[in-house]
Amino acid sequence: MQKKVKVKPNSKQQKIAEEEDGSLTVHLKSPPIDGKANEELIKILAKKFDVPKSHITIKSGMSSRQKIIEIDRE
Repeated sequence: MQKKVKVKPNSKQQKIAEEEDGSLTVHLKSPPIDGKANEELIKILAKKFDVPKSHITIKSGMSSRQKIIEIDRE
């Protein structure tokens, strides 16, 4: 399953908001430095979708706020 994700790093609190178009807006506490925000994003999405972190891949947008995430439910 693929999801469009908009990331907001350096937020006060961690949260996930589902938008009307089915995409996600994820507020992260981590700064976008040395991949810390991407690590936190994978961790929070793994928890939300109840899958291991290894089942979540950032397909595009590694250094962008707009990302395409692949979630393998198998």
